[in-house]
Amino acid sequence: MLPSKPKLAFLGTGLMGRPMSANLLKAGYEVTVFNRSPENPAALAEQGATVASTAAEAVQNADVVITMLPNGPVVSQVLLDGVFAAARRETLFVDMSSIHPAIARDLAAAAQAHELRFVDAPVSGGTGGAERGELAIMAGGPEDWIEELRPVLDVLGRVTHVGPAGSGQLAKLVNQVIVAVTIGAVAEGLTLARAGGADPARVREAILGGFAQSRILTEHGRRMIERDFAPGGTVTTQIKDLDAALDVAANLGAAMPLTARARELFADYAAAGGGEGARDDHSALVKHIEALGNLTVEA
Repeated sequence: MLPSKPKLAFLGTGLMGRPMSANLLKAGYEVTVFNRSPENPAALAEQGATVASTAAEAVQNADVVITMLPNGPVVSQVLLDGVFAAARRETLFVDMSSIHPAIARDLAAAAQAHELRFVDAPVSGGTGGAERGELAIMAGGPEDWIEELRPVLDVLGRVTHVGPAGSGQLAKLVNQVIVAVTIGAVAEGLTLARAGGADPARVREAILGGFAQSRILTEHGRRMIERDFAPGGTVTTQIKDLDAALDVAANLGAAMPLTARARELFADYAAAGGGEGARDDHSALVKHIEALGNLTVEA
């Protein structure tokens, strides 16, 4: 069992990891952080974090290790290249990155071989949810481990246990499929409103009370209207997750035609302009939809 106030290590303090680490510090946890670039850990040090020079050093005295890293290969490289070996027996690892479910299951098995514990707990809610401590957390692994972690995860958002190892990542892929297709639908709808001479902002306001209401229409619809494409969730990340979802679907024999088309549209936008769009927020897909109909809107 974890102590009442476990010592935490947080690996990866980028767009999501930095506000998540900050909230854990505010909640009174002792947090050691590591990031491959030094800027974010330095800012967290001013809030009370201990900054480690290596990932292995960060986990040596931790009861719980949280990872928030760019993709599955990076998570595997970091954990398997000395971090699992450096951790104390029974340390509980919580990967909150978005990775392929198969990688999560492999890491759970590797952790067990090192006499460690591993939970996959990806999140949804973007940087705003991370800052507010309102992330949706989808956890895969033994239920009693999730319950041990609940006080820590409750600081970051709302956690739901969805099944055994890899299930959290599968739930995140479901989330990303729905997000991607809905962003495309909102982009097309608001573009149609503009093309027909209606005010897209007023159209969005009018339909928010109907069956079309969603968090995507509320938040990403606003971004599309205000032309605010500073990244919360990037186009690159969206494509990565859709690739994983389509791979899982192919292995299961599940047809996902809308997801496949959404992936093509995001990829086309990312490639346009020499790849500049890859770093935009995924709501920027509206610019590609507009361009397809020669309805480009100036910022």
